Amino acid sequence: MSNQFSPEISSRICKHMNEDHADAVVMYIQAFSDIKNAKTAQMLSIYADGMNLTAHVNGGTVPVHIQLDHVLTDAEYAHQTLIGIVK
Repeated sequence: MSNQFSPEISSRICKHMNEDHADAVVMYIQAFSDIKNAKTAQMLSIYADGMNLTAHVNGGTVPVHIQLDHVLTDAEYAHQTLIGIVK
């Protein structure tokens, strides 16, 4: 992991996504996993080449890992990647 993409940046991105873009986090799970019936989700961490999420399904939680096809080098690139995934 690049020093530019620190745990603090991951935490800040996750907080923002969970508070302001929760619907996008659900979309990530529905698009990149076999879980299609998630109603809510949380982003737990994002790092240089992937992200860890939790899907809330049928009263329980299911961990979801999404592997990216490129390396995130900084917060701006992560931001652009997350926007691109939604589009």
